[in-house]
Amino acid sequence: MIARLVADYLDDPDPEMEAAWVAELDGRRVGSVYCVRRSDDVAQLRLLFVDAEARGHGAGAALVNHCIDFARRRGYERMMLSTVSPLESARRIYDAAGFKQTSEEPDPAFPEGTFAQEMWLDLT
Repeated sequence: MIARLVADYLDDPDPEMEAAWVAELDGRRVGSVYCVRRSDDVAQLRLLFVDAEARGHGAGAALVNHCIDFARRRGYERMMLSTVSPLESARRIYDAAGFKQTSEEPDPAFPEGTFAQEMWLDLT
């Protein structure tokens, strides 16, 4: 799934409205995030990743905040993301950035008891 999402981004990028960033710590790549167009007024934060050894250094929050700032500068009115319930560290970052959960449902692609969660942020 992740390979398909990255391939889709690379196949048809829109550099004016979409971007990706890589976080570094001590000269080593430790994380990444994508901002993609979902519609003319909605950006989607995708594929936030921070290496386990780099967690706790603020890389995740910096990536998310950079993504939000980019979306605002591009004129998007809202931003959304999808996550799953076991990703508690990511969820804390999203909550701190102001995202609000709007839905939750079981996700059959993951182990039983895992819930897919959709979150939205007003950028205006």
